[in-house]
Amino acid sequence: MQGPGSAAQLWRSWEAVPTVSSGGDQLVKLNDLKMDPSSTALPATIIEQAALQLGCSPTDKKLAFHLDEEDELKNLRECFYIPKVKDLPPTDLTLVNGEESCIYFVGNSLGLQPKKVKTYLDEELDKWARTGVHGHFNGQRPWAQADECIVDLMAELVGAQRHEVALMNGLTVNLHLLMLSFFKPTPRRYKILLEAKAFPSDHYAVESQLRFHGLDVEKSMLMLRPREGEETLRIEDILAVIEEEGDSIAVILFSGVQYYTGQLFDIPRITKAGQKKVSQINQNYSVLCETPISRLKEDGCFVGFDLAHAVGNVELCLHDWGVDFACWCTYKYLNSGAGGLAAAYIHEKHSQSIQPALVGWWGHEFKTRFLMENKLQLSKGINGFRLSNPPILLVCSLQAGLEVFGQTTMKALRRKSVLLTGYLEYLIKHHYSEDKANPEKPFVKIITPPQIEERGCQLTLTFSLPIKSVFEELEKRGVACDMREPNALRVAPIPLYNSFQDVHRFIEILGSAITSSKQTANNTALSGSY
Repeated sequence: MQGPGSAAQLWRSWEAVPTVSSGGDQLVKLNDLKMDPSSTALPATIIEQAALQLGCSPTDKKLAFHLDEEDELKNLRECFYIPKVKDLPPTDLTLVNGEESCIYFVGNSLGLQPKKVKTYLDEELDKWARTGVHGHFNGQRPWAQADECIVDLMAELVGAQRHEVALMNGLTVNLHLLMLSFFKPTPRRYKILLEAKAFPSDHYAVESQLRFHGLDVEKSMLMLRPREGEETLRIEDILAVIEEEGDSIAVILFSGVQYYTGQLFDIPRITKAGQKKVSQINQNYSVLCETPISRLKEDGCFVGFDLAHAVGNVELCLHDWGVDFACWCTYKYLNSGAGGLAAAYIHEKHSQSIQPALVGWWGHEFKTRFLMENKLQLSKGINGFRLSNPPILLVCSLQAGLEVFGQTTMKALRRKSVLLTGYLEYLIKHHYSEDKANPEKPFVKIITPPQIEERGCQLTLTFSLPIKSVFEELEKRGVACDMREPNALRVAPIPLYNSFQDVHRFIEILGSAITSSKQTANNTALSGSY
């Protein structure tokens, strides 16, 4: 049997999974195990085989320590400030050691602060103090082009060409700008397809766009719901609706990762299905005129994505997938700080045909922008959508976040993420699964898909106990996570700065929180009986 040091090799290999010997057969060597990233058993296989090598239970803290030791990305944690338990407002210091680092599992809502943020902010504040207006065209980040200094880092993260991405505004502003250009309803093609429980920003944006065009929201807003008794959408149901309704759909707007359930949607399949729904009229016209369908004014559905919960979380290939447009915020997985500078994308195939409905000075070509002739020379593609000069202080924060990603690859981060979230899933199922033989035992249900190709970092949990009580008890014990109405607790171990020990500590603290919540529920029931 190999030494424990080989356990890390197990989760760095991505080929195919053989059958592990059972009974008295010799244990398959860990570095001989090959893994299929689409296998639902993959994280469990790694966890159990690594534990066997270490001679411990998969639930033993010893395994968490070992996985952290072998983690090639562990040094990235040092790039961030991890809050102390004592500094979190809900903490009850009678229950925990305030000097410990908190369990920060809420990077899907707001990422942690990169340590370089303050340095970069100070550099620009100092430049402003020393040089005044000259900062616009001097220094490492000339203010007039500061966003362009880091756009390459962003484009790489989303799998796009540099000229397909712009850093600007906030997510909802960008969504409106994009929708004004891509949503051009006709009497026949006038609907927008989105998931029923889309994030409120998307839902409200779609509603207002429909009203802006004088359309009936009830008839024009096509919302997809999971099947009865299910929590997430099936890809076959999404594709079926596109097939059935596609001739009347103008725009498909989906999340990359669903904020509530954590479901990762199949972006390339949804994109392909929507774009191929070219009307029969256009197909006939294309044949008669020998005109490529892609050049016709009214193609199939335009397909766009809100990638707020996907960028920095999962691998994206927007250009190769042919996605028409996308937008995202940067304060979640990209760690740019609350209200950070957002980003938008338009595929280069639309650089000539799609233009902004609303134009600002910054959409003018840079070479002649400062001639001030008021004769618009619109930049091509997404750059023509820029309205105003970039906010330098927000650029600084975003740069600090993106540079951490520049130290590794999304493939490496995703590999760790699969195991990190899989470890969390494994321990939850081990300790808190429903026990039909013991109905009094509190249990936790995971509503996020178990297939690793259908989720990112996040697991969404529901409880047999009142969720608000569990959430409050977790917060008292130094856990930062996220409760969403009506009954979901979102936990997201982030591979940039969370560790396997974080996961193990969370499971231990969750046990205490559940015990306390159950006691509270019992006391409430007893008091109500008098």
